[in-house]
Amino acid sequence: MDKIKVAELFAGVGGFRLGLEGYTDDEQGWHLPSAGNYKTVWANQWEPGTDKRQFAARCYEERFEDGTLVNEDIEQTLDEWEAGERDIPNVDMVVGGFPCQDYSVARSLKDAKGIEGKKGVLWWSIYRFLKDQLARDEKSVRYCLFENVDRLLKSPAKQRGRDFAIILSCLADLGYSVEWMVVNSGAYGFNQRRKRVYIFCERAKWEEIDSRLTDGIIPSAFPIKTPATTHSFDIPFDPVETSERFGTSQKKKSPFGERGVMVDCHVVTCDVEPAFIGESGKLANVLVDERDLPAEYFVRDDQIAKWEYLKGSKHEERAAANGHVYTYSEGAMSFPDDTEKPARTILTGEGGTSPSRFKHVIRTESGRLRRLIPDELDQLQGFPKGWTDTGMTDGQRAFCMGNALVVGIPHAIGVELARRLDK
Repeated sequence: MDKIKVAELFAGVGGFRLGLEGYTDDEQGWHLPSAGNYKTVWANQWEPGTDKRQFAARCYEERFEDGTLVNEDIEQTLDEWEAGERDIPNVDMVVGGFPCQDYSVARSLKDAKGIEGKKGVLWWSIYRFLKDQLARDEKSVRYCLFENVDRLLKSPAKQRGRDFAIILSCLADLGYSVEWMVVNSGAYGFNQRRKRVYIFCERAKWEEIDSRLTDGIIPSAFPIKTPATTHSFDIPFDPVETSERFGTSQKKKSPFGERGVMVDCHVVTCDVEPAFIGESGKLANVLVDERDLPAEYFVRDDQIAKWEYLKGSKHEERAAANGHVYTYSEGAMSFPDDTEKPARTILTGEGGTSPSRFKHVIRTESGRLRRLIPDELDQLQGFPKGWTDTGMTDGQRAFCMGNALVVGIPHAIGVELARRLDK
């Protein structure tokens, strides 16, 4: 396979790059296999705020040490590129995860391109990056691989599926065929239950669109059972028309299923069920000996009641700031967490000693309750133990892992793409 040159956008601490390239550090005892002949030649990471907020970028730079990372706002970088003040190399593949926001668009008389992103600014940065790459070399960026929360397929509430339809319209406009699938890592042998939608794009016109539902890149990496039913429809080619019209009659359920394919704005989609055969992952696989834990990670006796309340079920009256009284309800969560099952999804607020409904708490062999340490969070995402130990605080390390992906997911997709290209 020829070398695939990769650009990693919104790179965080390098999850996509690790998954595709692998990583070896003999001194640390780290070895992750490569998915194929992938080489990251350019990357961007910027956390809005001051220099103190750039801890993820500093981790990326320390781990890879090759000068590929640009640590500045992506829009500023693209402005400099278009003005000839910065060089960005041509690439074969673009990867990245981006927040699920409001992707509504509107026509702008002042904008010669005719489309203006209002809130989903990071998607529009990806779109702009792809357009600029293709304008310089129409044979560049043959592939894309993106990751997002599965909520993207059904947002916003008033126009179910509109945001994802806009993204598909943009990709079709650039000549891409697209497949996507919601992958729950815990259903495929990983140590964490993390449900995310992965979007693979190829600049080609796929034939046999229906059969690609089950034999595409992603389900070949993460097998699914043959869907019982499928649903097909067309989306507008014009992202503005999509923004205005799509989903206006779909206020309860999105037309996009967990698995789908789009070619020339024709969509075939369905919901899916994993067909994984193998050993299940579990939280216990990453736990360190309690004798090696700092004291602050053990739950204090005087805080246990607060933890139990936050984790427990609730059906109680509350008052809003304006005095409106309402009934608040939520179900119970496991307390402590079951270490023989995959961990729950890591969130950015996993760090810190204060009681929380969403932080993990486990019971040790001695019977004490304790939180997870950053080394364990690194491993739950498939990073080497200690990957984020680069001068960050424990809270910053937890924040990075809450924003990261399960490294094994892009690795498996990369392996399947490399296999097909080798053929």
